[in-house]
Amino acid sequence: MRRLPNPQEEESFKEGTMFHKCLVVGVALAMLTLAGIQSAVAQKMLIPMDLTQTNHLKAYGIAFMVLTKDMPVDWLLNYRGGSFMMDYIKDIATECRVRGVLFEEVDGATAATIYSQVQAEGSNTEVVRLEKAPRIAVYAPPGFRPWDDAVTLAMEYAEVKYDKLWDEEVLQGKLAEYDWLHLHHEDFTGQYGKFYASAAGQTWYVQQVALLESTAKKLGYKKVSDLKHAVVQKIREYVINGGFMFAMCSATDTYDIALATENTDICDVVYDYDPADQDANSKLDFSQTFAFENFTVSLNPFEYEYSDIDIDANLLLANEKSDFFTLFDFSAKYDPVPTMLTQCHVNVLRGFLGQTTAFKKNLIKKSVTILAERDGTDQVRYIHGNVGRGTFTWYGGHDPEDYRHAVGDPPTDLTLHPNSPGYRLILNNILFPAAKKKKQKT
Repeated sequence: MRRLPNPQEEESFKEGTMFHKCLVVGVALAMLTLAGIQSAVAQKMLIPMDLTQTNHLKAYGIAFMVLTKDMPVDWLLNYRGGSFMMDYIKDIATECRVRGVLFEEVDGATAATIYSQVQAEGSNTEVVRLEKAPRIAVYAPPGFRPWDDAVTLAMEYAEVKYDKLWDEEVLQGKLAEYDWLHLHHEDFTGQYGKFYASAAGQTWYVQQVALLESTAKKLGYKKVSDLKHAVVQKIREYVINGGFMFAMCSATDTYDIALATENTDICDVVYDYDPADQDANSKLDFSQTFAFENFTVSLNPFEYEYSDIDIDANLLLANEKSDFFTLFDFSAKYDPVPTMLTQCHVNVLRGFLGQTTAFKKNLIKKSVTILAERDGTDQVRYIHGNVGRGTFTWYGGHDPEDYRHAVGDPPTDLTLHPNSPGYRLILNNILFPAAKKKKQKT
């Protein structure tokens, strides 16, 4: 016999069913909301480059790695120290954690807000799209060690891939295979660094001379200076045809000196076994140089300086504690290139010496952009210019974290300087060729 439902039970059943339906719907909505939030958070990742960043140098390596995977990176100029924005990918996030690089997960709405702020009219910020990892070459002699050079040291630490080449490869036309070229601390004048007076009898100097002389002979040149002139011209062609050239220390001024002395001999007997042309300074051709003009070359084989382009390091040593230089502030929207090259979390940096430390302002061509100088002086530390379809960027000094680095000194340990502003400037240059070309605002 079918029992008639109790009205109270029926009402209770209805309420229970309704509660169950509401619970199911509520859980479903909560799951959808959570999934949406997780999806949104995973849309972008921001690598801040301000003072919050735990490892500025390896952050560049992350950006480079993403580019090698054919994924774009947005460089947010002047936004939180020149931050990087990219698509959120779990493996990249994991790599950031492994390398100790701080990153922030950014949802779609927040990313849109950041882009809007950076691209807003009137702001001194801009978005530059990096599209492809540049092919990097380092001009350095056989047997060189990465820690002998600040640029290779920075790339090794940041985990940026590069190839090595030297005179033979340059003369064979191998430069055409690369987007960016760094010149090791080279003497392009053929005077072996002008170390004769201080190191002529030392093993490392004797080996250096033997290597250079044997290389010149192998490649069919009578003198080392002739070989270097040929190399300098090949590099010039590379830049004119669209290459990006970066140099530090003695590879800066000696490169221009070699260009200016193509048709005259400035090497004395101790360097090339015949006397220098004592009228050489009247024959300098400044129309051939990249950055400097109206300079005077030193014809004294026992003097450490190549010319009067470089600031006397003794003047800086006397005031070491006050040796700082200041980065210029550029318009991100109207001058994106110098803005890229000066991205940093500070604008005043500690100075550092080198065989070529700083350039005299009055000897710099008007067409060259000054990126950093020592305030109140004629000392310029960092410059940039265009030659043909390419560019050059030159940075004075040897090692940003070793004020007086000398031959034989132990290598700098960059694990102790992961946020080095001086090394950051080097790594700005490595990413610079990856930038998508944009029409400049007029």
